[in-house]
Amino acid sequence: QYGYVPFLVELFLQLFPPAEAIEFLDANEKPRPLTIRANTLKTRRKELAQILINRGVNLDPIDKWTKIGLVVYDSTVPVGATPEYLAGHYMIQSASSFLPVMALGACEHERILDMCSSPGGKSTHIAACMKNTGVLFSNDANEQRLKATVGNVQRMGVRNCVVTNYDGRQYPNVCSTFDRVLLDAPCSGLGVISKDPSVRLQKDEGDIKRCAELQKELILAAIDCCDANSKQGGVIVYSTCTLTVEENEATLDYALRRRHVKLVDTGLEFGVPAFTRFRGKNFHPSLNLARRFYPHIHNM
Repeated sequence: QYGYVPFLVELFLQLFPPAEAIEFLDANEKPRPLTIRANTLKTRRKELAQILINRGVNLDPIDKWTKIGLVVYDSTVPVGATPEYLAGHYMIQSASSFLPVMALGACEHERILDMCSSPGGKSTHIAACMKNTGVLFSNDANEQRLKATVGNVQRMGVRNCVVTNYDGRQYPNVCSTFDRVLLDAPCSGLGVISKDPSVRLQKDEGDIKRCAELQKELILAAIDCCDANSKQGGVIVYSTCTLTVEENEATLDYALRRRHVKLVDTGLEFGVPAFTRFRGKNFHPSLNLARRFYPHIHNM
């Protein structure tokens, strides 16, 4: 009744007990809430909310875990075409995409890399955390997709950003003195099926394997780009928008074995602890510090 290839159904049943798997599949049938991030380089959430309410937008703060997010219930005007949107007072982005940037903990005057940055939602959020100080490198391997990043960087009033077009795996040769690196890795996208229903029929085991191979190379490159002697940094955040253990826990476990790094607490006050063992495979015990976020539990 849900229209998935058998391989994916099997995968979901390995991740969840049957009743929860049904909840997950049901959640994928409904769109996630429309959320926006107030751009603190230009406005405050309270002011933005008032202006948008006056324009006919029905909204609320997302939740107590974010001071900059708003959820839009309905609107008499197109949210992606208001004067405030065009002037860069907010970004339309999923609530889940706030979380990697919050975990990154960017500070003013730092040097930060967003390795796979397009379309720039997380990069512009990082720049706001840095208050336009220091320098932010927003990279993407795909030149076409970088156009969106450049557009968003300019619209949002970001002035501390260099946009680069390299294969992330080569980035240690470009620069390896970053205080913090965000690797929001290319993935199979199984966590955002409500956004892209075509995934249900297209993904197979080969896709997941290919993604996992690339992610392993990228995470080592991200670590090698980061300066271990950074005063308060030396932090790498790895995030995906997928559910598979191969692309998440297994990738982290690989990095822990290949590089002199340790997992630290995300600082996020919710989320499901990652797997420390899965189908007979044991991962490093510190993986319980990593966090999973699900559409059927967190509605993001």
